[in-house]
Amino acid sequence: MSGGESSKEGGFINKTMNIKQLIQTRLEETLKPTYLEVIDESDQHIGHAGYQGGGRHFAIVISADKLKDLSRIEAHRQVYALFADLMPNQIHALKIKIRA
Repeated sequence: MSGGESSKEGGFINKTMNIKQLIQTRLEETLKPTYLEVIDESDQHIGHAGYQGGGRHFAIVISADKLKDLSRIEAHRQVYALFADLMPNQIHALKIKIRA
């Protein structure tokens, strides 16, 4: 089984948790957030072309000193840049909310 595949027994959960954990780890290590929430919103996209079994639509709610002085667009760019290697394959959609 290659890195992108998962077994049918629990594979969805494992794949989702791995990507979710990867998102969380990258954000924590790079931006040192004071608040971080990573939410799998894949179930809201059942029936859409990007769904492909779930675990690919995420939302991030983050507060970090490294983002506070940036414009909203620049802060989003910095967050998206952390996941350029995962989009659009492992991550189909990434919603970002930056808290003050």
